[in-house]
Parts: sequence; C-alpha cells; structure tokens
Amino acid sequence: MIKLALTDLDDTLIPFGAPRASDRTIAAIHAMIDAGLHFGPVTGRVPTAMGWMFGGDAACCATGAFCNGQLVYIDGELTHKEVLDHASLQHVQDVLEDVEGAALAVYDVMGDGLASLVKRNVKTLEGHPGVMGGVGHATRPDLGTTPWIKSNVHVSGTRDRLIRVRDLLRAECPGLDFVFPSPTAPLIDITPRGWDKAAGVRELARELGVSMDEVAVFGDSENDLPMISAVPNSVAVANASADVAKAARWHIGPSRDDSVAAALEQIAAAAPTGKMPAFMR
Repeated sequence: MIKLALTDLDDTLIPFGAPRASDRTIAAIHAMIDAGLHFGPVTGRVPTAMGWMFGGDAACCATGAFCNGQLVYIDGELTHKEVLDHASLQHVQDVLEDVEGAALAVYDVMGDGLASLVKRNVKTLEGHPGVMGGVGHATRPDLGTTPWIKSNVHVSGTRDRLIRVRDLLRAECPGLDFVFPSPTAPLIDITPRGWDKAAGVRELARELGVSMDEVAVFGDSENDLPMISAVPNSVAVANASADVAKAARWHIGPSRDDSVAAALEQIAAAAPTGKMPAFMR
C-alpha cells in the first residue's frame, strides 16, 4: 500500500508552460489527503513558489522537500535545513566570472524567494537577456555573508552549451553537486555534495513513520534520478529523460495528460483496500 506520494513539479506534475497545477491534480491531492494518506512536492523550487503553482491551495504543499530536498516541511513546519558550503559557492562564482552568458544565482529563500545574479564581470552578460530570467533582485558583485540554501546557474545558449558549463563546474568545484532541474529550463541546480532529492525523501519518510516500500515518487529529470533510484516504487512520466525512464520501476503517461493526477487518484482509491494502486499491479 502506498501511504506517501512525492512528486517533482516541473514537467512531471505540472506540464511545461502551464500556469499552475490543474484542477484535476488539486482534486487528486485532496482525495489522497481525505483517504488519510500523505502527499508532497519534491522540487528544486523554493517554498514561496508553491502559492501560484497550486493556485493558493496550501494543503497541497504543506508537506514536502524544497530546494532539491534542502528544506523539508511537515504540515507547514520546517523540520530540516541544508546550507550550501560558502567557500565552494564562492569558487563557483570565480569559475563563472569570465564565462560568457553564464552567472551564479542565489535565492532569498526565507524572504520573497527571488534571485540575484552574482557577477563582477557583468559585461559577459551583455547580449544574453535570457540569463536574467526569473531574477527579481539586482545583480550583486559577491555572496556576502548570507548562508545560502538555494542556488543555481543561469546559462544562455544551446543545451550542448549548458552541458559544457555543467561539466566545467563538476570538474572545477568538487565540493558541490550540479544537476539539471528540467530537460527544458536553461538552468543548472547546485546542491550540497551528497545531499539531493533522495535525502529529502528519506527525511520525509522518517518524520512521517512511513517505510520506503510505502512511498511512491514521480519524476522526469536529472535532479530526480537520486530519488527515482532510491525508492522501490519509483515512477517516470513518459516525457522523462532516458536515464530516469530506465531507473524507474513504473511508467505512466506524459505530464501534459495529467498522468500523475491519474496515478494519485488510483493511490487514493486503493487505500481503503490496503492494496497497491492499479498502475502498480
């Protein structure tokens, strides 16, 4: 029986380009809650983004792991926090200083949730307006003394260029991990070395007293791979990357068809019987 369902958001629960979770998705989450089950997002996004993503329905995101598992909440209460190593993050900025059309970004996680680019050599960003996407604060020349939790790299250009920048950072900055949050977003997520979505999932399961066999996780992209690999009942949407699809035990339709919502409906329907949902039989 599945007692805890955890899902990535972008391109998994919510299709690319959609303004928010669908009405069907929100209803499916409430069906799970009404059945006495637990639901939560496991996402690279900050908690403040959940308001618009779930249409202001706080019950849909009161429990979850945010910032790639670095912030864990149970019923609206913060239960775990992982901070990025400051010296390692500073090294990322140094490596990116002269890289054209690429910049480190840090997020005001406990405030408005918006980002600032960190770049002294701002001339390398001229002619690359896409790097400013999702940035709400002015560019800053240094990290300051703030203990940063959420950080990523904004990159202008092709997917191949994104891969090259990621590989450069992996080689030059071994104190951190670098993963793609989506097959479509021009971003590279930064996480503490060895801390990922799987760690967030384990923390949630431990806090809720649920075994890993009673957890279902849904994902599509590189930053979902650790939790897809760690959880026995892992599920890939049809638009998932090849690595995620290969690692997942179960497979459902694409994000655009509300396929995760349909799976959540089946989990809720199976709860009174104590059996596994139909798509897992």
